[in-house]
Amino acid sequence: MESARAAAERAYAPYSSFRVGAALLCADGAVVTGCNVENRSYGLTICAERSALGRAIAEGRRSFVALAVFCADADYAVSPCGACRQVISEFVGGDFPVYFAGRSGEAASATMAALLPFDALRELSRKRGGEA
Repeated sequence: MESARAAAERAYAPYSSFRVGAALLCADGAVVTGCNVENRSYGLTICAERSALGRAIAEGRRSFVALAVFCADADYAVSPCGACRQVISEFVGGDFPVYFAGRSGEAASATMAALLPFDALRELSRKRGGEA
């Protein structure tokens, strides 16, 4: 969570003032961070979670242990948005832990299955005999 907190401080959030950082613990022990990067065309904003995941993938990592998300501008624990949940689920199983916190120190956690229940694409992959 400390790595996610540090990443949030580097976020570019001039429109929402909602700075978020993420830290992805990889199976090889590396911690890869990302932060949100806003754009005046709001739909082009990159969330911290997707930023960290993209960076990890670009570095050749494909196996992940846990994710921490920290919002520097909320007093409550902020969970990943729907788009991030979908992207994260591409690379992890349902038991993957996600930890999230706000500046008050309030923290929460959930598995990927709890954050994205009824993951139809994962079920389709299982029917085909593959891993999603």
